Amino acid sequence: MILINLLPHREAARRQKREYFFVTLGIAALLGGLMCGGIYSWYQAQISGQKNKNTLLKKEITKFEAQIKDIAGLQQEITALRARQNAVEELQGNRNLPVYLLTELVKQLPDGVYITSMKQDNQVVLMTGVAQSNERVSELLRNLANNSPWLTRPELVEITASSLALTARDQRRVSNFSMRVSLKRASDQPKVAASAALPADTPAPATQKPAQPASSAAKI
Repeated sequence: MILINLLPHREAARRQKREYFFVTLGIAALLGGLMCGGIYSWYQAQISGQKNKNTLLKKEITKFEAQIKDIAGLQQEITALRARQNAVEELQGNRNLPVYLLTELVKQLPDGVYITSMKQDNQVVLMTGVAQSNERVSELLRNLANNSPWLTRPELVEITASSLALTARDQRRVSNFSMRVSLKRASDQPKVAASAALPADTPAPATQKPAQPASSAAKI
């Protein structure tokens, strides 16, 4: 017996394929939506985590800035304390400079040279005096320039010739001079020779040498 299918099988096959296509398309759209949602959620989680990290970093930066300000304040205080310490040390080191000055003048003054006045302006000392000759003044300049650890850069300002009356009949030709010399600070010379320092019980040295009578020195 022969069976003949008179139904439109081609239309049924097309409909079945169409339905399969739409089902497949829906599944693909659903998977795509799920994937997009998952990716979106992942990015949102990353962004949220980064925001939290940024917030934490801002808090830490604020703390560090406060600490940096405190450190800067401490550094300024340390700098101020060091400046005060240096000032105190300099004052303590320079309080003996007049003693060193007088001691060096006694050591470096050659015979026949007498200091009549001195004036100190900061580290520069202006001296005036009388010498028996110009050669004595030159010797004093050499001594101050080469032999003194406390006095440096001597400079002759003026030298003039004059007559000094020792008695009514005895007159002597002398040279009146004035010179500048620089006095070193204690901080400029950390190691001073032991001979430059005077003992505590040693009297201050005189600036004149007793080479002439007292009357002539008073006249000078």
